Amino acid sequence: MKRAAVLAVDGGGSKVDAVLIRRDGTVLGAARIATGAGSDGVPGEDEHMRPIVEATRAAARVAGCDPAAAPLADLGVFCLSGADLPVDDRRIVRWLRRHEIAIEDVVRNDSFAVLRAGTERSWGIGVVCGFGTNCSGVAPDGRVTRFPAIGPVSGDFGGGIELGTLSLWHAIRAEDGRGERTILRTLVPTHFGMRRPSQVMEALYRGTLREHRLTELTPVLFRAARRNDRIARDVVWRQADEIVAMATVAIRRLRMQRLDVDVVLGGGVFQSGWQPFLERIESGIRAFAPDARVLVLDAPPVVGAALIGLDHIDAREAAYRRVRASLTHERLAAKTAARRRPRPRRDAPRTRRREES
Repeated sequence: MKRAAVLAVDGGGSKVDAVLIRRDGTVLGAARIATGAGSDGVPGEDEHMRPIVEATRAAARVAGCDPAAAPLADLGVFCLSGADLPVDDRRIVRWLRRHEIAIEDVVRNDSFAVLRAGTERSWGIGVVCGFGTNCSGVAPDGRVTRFPAIGPVSGDFGGGIELGTLSLWHAIRAEDGRGERTILRTLVPTHFGMRRPSQVMEALYRGTLREHRLTELTPVLFRAARRNDRIARDVVWRQADEIVAMATVAIRRLRMQRLDVDVVLGGGVFQSGWQPFLERIESGIRAFAPDARVLVLDAPPVVGAALIGLDHIDAREAAYRRVRASLTHERLAAKTAARRRPRPRRDAPRTRRREES
């Protein structure tokens, strides 16, 4: 098979999608690798890049070509959750050059894929709120801004892991009397098939419950908020206000307050479907940029990585339409494979990066 024009990769906190595309937008092969939650290793080192290689090879097999035959594409666009700081970008680029997956490489944070997938423009604001949270922006003249998004040390708040942790935190304190009453005291342990929040805490401590599973509590938190639980609502409002803060700061940095800027929201937290949450975000952003359009992404973010690739090769308009029409959640879900990961030692130190699912 002739080498693909574009290899597009979107790597979030719980999955990696890879797609091989012709210049005309025809999808040759697409695959998804389920990784659990959170990236392994240091960005740009072998352990961090391993699921990206696995997804790329899986897409190559679907396309009917030798997954070991490198390079697989003329251009590789890698939108990755681990690409948070310039030093991360440099490490990842060096790794890609050594392994020659594609002839030319473009590395971006995964929030740029969310942005490009959610708008027909090449500029705007992209906000990720999945496993963790992040935001990036591109101005009409090409200027770029983004946040480090490496956790509390860079001033971050939110995402599924933080919302889940806070849900358990409030449930524990409601159980032992240190905190206010909240229905999370019942909902949190029930989700894990337990009776008390303290049992969830003990399971985490013993390692019989993996920490990343706390992300499962995000829908539980929103369920409590829908039931007018004050504690749950306060956490949800804090998340909404953080998203507004990131988006409006990015808009201000790029001097787009007076433009009809698209603000694209991507990630599992935005799939709650709870309108008061989305309305609070939209009203906060529009109070700062009145003509802004707030959009919830319904396409796979890897579509954005593919479109960035088509932008780079000056593809025709029909190619963009073809990618959007054929690259769907259903197609990727049909090609999902679980990644085998070694179980960590009980005494291994735990680290956390702020990533998209």
